[in-house]
Amino acid sequence: MLTAEELRLRETREGVPWRAWGPYLSERQWGTVREDYSQNGDAWSYFSHDQARSRAYRWGEDGLAGISDDKQRLCLALALWNERDPILKERLFGLTNNEGNHGEDVKEYYFYVDNLPTHSYQRWLYKYPQAEFPYNDLVAVNRARSRHELEYELVDTGIFDEGRYFDVEVEYAKGAPEDIMCRVTVHNRSSRDARVHVLPTLWFRNTWSWGGDRPRPRLTRAGSASPVIRAEHPELGVYYLHAAADADLLFCENETNAARIWGAPAGTRFPKDGIGDHLLSGAATVNPDGEGTKAAAHVALQVPGGGQASVLVRLTREGPEALAAPFAGAVELIARRRAEADEFYEAITPPTVSDDAKAVMRQALAGMLWSKQCYFFDVDRWLRERNFHPLRAPAQRGTRNESWFHMFNHDVVSMPDKWEYPWYAAWDLAFHCIPLAMVDPDFAKNQINLMVSQEYLHPTGQMPAYEWNFGDVNPPVHAFATLFLQNLESDLGETDVPFLREAFRKLLLNFTWWVNRKDPTGHNVFEGGFLGLDNIGVFDRSAALPTGGRLEQADGTAWMAMFSQNMLELALTLLDNDPTYEEFVLSFVERFFWIAAAMDPIGDNPDEMWDEEDGFFYDVLRLPDGSGTKIKVRSLVGLLPLCASTVIEPEVLERYPEIAKRAGAFIERNRDLLVNIADPMVPGVRGRRLLSLVNEEKLRRVLARMLDEERFLGPHGIRSISRWHLDHPYSFYAGGAEHRVQYEPAESTSGMFGGNSNWRGPVWFPINVLLIRALITHYRYYGDDLTVECPTGSGTMMTLFEVAQELTRRLTATFLRGPDGRRPVYGATRLFQEDPHWRDLILFYEYFHGDNGAGLGASHQTGWTGLVARLIQAFGQLDADSVLNDPRWPLARPYRRLTGAPVGAAADAAAARLAR
Repeated sequence: MLTAEELRLRETREGVPWRAWGPYLSERQWGTVREDYSQNGDAWSYFSHDQARSRAYRWGEDGLAGISDDKQRLCLALALWNERDPILKERLFGLTNNEGNHGEDVKEYYFYVDNLPTHSYQRWLYKYPQAEFPYNDLVAVNRARSRHELEYELVDTGIFDEGRYFDVEVEYAKGAPEDIMCRVTVHNRSSRDARVHVLPTLWFRNTWSWGGDRPRPRLTRAGSASPVIRAEHPELGVYYLHAAADADLLFCENETNAARIWGAPAGTRFPKDGIGDHLLSGAATVNPDGEGTKAAAHVALQVPGGGQASVLVRLTREGPEALAAPFAGAVELIARRRAEADEFYEAITPPTVSDDAKAVMRQALAGMLWSKQCYFFDVDRWLRERNFHPLRAPAQRGTRNESWFHMFNHDVVSMPDKWEYPWYAAWDLAFHCIPLAMVDPDFAKNQINLMVSQEYLHPTGQMPAYEWNFGDVNPPVHAFATLFLQNLESDLGETDVPFLREAFRKLLLNFTWWVNRKDPTGHNVFEGGFLGLDNIGVFDRSAALPTGGRLEQADGTAWMAMFSQNMLELALTLLDNDPTYEEFVLSFVERFFWIAAAMDPIGDNPDEMWDEEDGFFYDVLRLPDGSGTKIKVRSLVGLLPLCASTVIEPEVLERYPEIAKRAGAFIERNRDLLVNIADPMVPGVRGRRLLSLVNEEKLRRVLARMLDEERFLGPHGIRSISRWHLDHPYSFYAGGAEHRVQYEPAESTSGMFGGNSNWRGPVWFPINVLLIRALITHYRYYGDDLTVECPTGSGTMMTLFEVAQELTRRLTATFLRGPDGRRPVYGATRLFQEDPHWRDLILFYEYFHGDNGAGLGASHQTGWTGLVARLIQAFGQLDADSVLNDPRWPLARPYRRLTGAPVGAAADAAAARLAR
């Protein structure tokens, strides 16, 4: 039977707008490129946290536990005051890139506890101190620390000692697509009574202050005995926010306090910060007439020590004349939706998964769903408003994103982290689609469609990277994500041919862009710049090289080999419905082999990427005189060639004999060039053929390094740089200067790329998942006959599938309680490890300490770290026999169907599939 949430997903496909409202507010709109109208491009300084409470945003809104409609026109979020803070708590506080000793960083504790794909139930938790929030202390101490010191966190201030804080729990439950109940429950974790002001706040995004004749929406006090806010918008129509009987309605305008921000005459007596100023100091800054564009339902709570108190509001189309008792049945509705969330997640979790791992998987998926954001950016208009449009007078040059004026983004997009990275990142988003497909494959496909749509993809075919520089280059992984979704749906007996056909067409443009722009010699050796790996190189790979010349990148070339394989597999899928894709199949077969031949050409070449002595791949520095030298940094750059691997099922060769014949003729004609890779003509398990950049000998040699615990294999995954470089740093001298790479397992001591990420030692989930897929792919070809020592030097021999299981175990153990009851992700932070109100709340960090698994970087980057959910689900159902016998991607195997006709659990589905 379908669960209640699965039924809602099916209704969504049929047009019922269950996703019309969701967690689409940002958690930080200030300090973004969109809001930057400076001349020098210093977005952090142009619009600060201090200004945010008083200054209207141009392109979006932010808030605590915020929700909005899918175009972010009407917003609902929470504000709080503990009677000690100097400002109303309306948004999360954090440090700018210049203030933090390791770059920007949020300095609050909040958790995405639960969510459903239709957002019919959502739960969010915030730790609100009862003492004055230490804004200045956090800035001063972190600013004074060096990059070699730990960050100064909120927990380090002692503000949570003796439980002197509130757990503020926010729940949303939909009675219907446009009828949303919200319950705010405040738990006092101290032993003393404490007072807190709770202000559910409703407001319109400011669309009327930027020129033109956009009509102004209005909020008004409805004529009723109970407190009700009427919201009327020219596009949305009318909504009502029903508040508790004891709530005091406060109104102001979502407009800039010009006197405070610019020392200019006030445009309104009731500006954006009017509610806060009125509450904290009694200022006459709320409209006594009960109207505006921002309003709050203010309730003061006296919460007993160890007790709790709740506040309800309801956002709905129905006004007070239709709802005499708006909160009747509220408790039952919230309990029912919460039970439906339990039912939904139980249905997609294999029974072999432990209770602790179930909780981790569920919170990871909740984080994925909470990380949706309405992203609005009209780059053409932004450039014009800044007088930097390259085609419009007064024409100026030299600003960021000036060649991306075609872009008009106004969509719900999955964010990496809605505070630290409140803008989409193209390659992150491709990985997001993998866990998102576990709960909402339609939304996952929507994200792929966005990235390749006319409003995003550059006319040249380039994929937008991120708003700081849309023209930067990220790895081409969207074909991989598309293929993952195709395999998942194929396992369910579906193939969305229109989606695949359109995605293939646009991905072909992107592939052509790579070939034309990133292979300058035409030799199938690719560049790309930093390619998402920030500081992994000995110098900035996106900047001009200190030696001149160019960098031939092992990772860039491996990505293109993998891109070729992915396009080949997509073309084979489409070929079942359209014979014209035959030429694409052959074209990508040839392209893959040309790239493979270029990475390790015949003969002994000192300037090729493969190093025979070291048994490893390296970047090659091609100097202006044409000579080349290897950059011998042992990093993920040299492991990524393993990921360019796929198997071709024998049934494909039988179904398309002409393709098999022509591909075989090409291989035979060029066999001398392909002697250094896996032989595609030799059948493996079940007659499969292997396309891989490494033959068995190379595979064994690379794995010997990768599985060495003194090198890449850490206790919680594959490190980004070999630990060997701790005592053997790599140095390169150019222009009288030393360029140096040393293993750094934690935060970066380099300011490269802002200094807030580190690829010189820590563990990153996305590459680890690709390596696990590569191990499984090679296992499907070699089977149980190929075993390797894991860990290297241990004497323990494993099949490649067992190595994949071991790597998965180490990755997932990052978040699980160990035998000592502690979670490695929280390191030595006692509060998170020991306090019952903290220890089961999971944060999914950006990356993890290479030696102990402690979380580092952005604390809510559930985005690609949410891949842990896919690992838990997949390895909760995979075994060696089914992996060897499955004709599709085992990692894409669904546990059960989410929409459409009901199917059984994976075991039943797999049995039926394998019987065909």
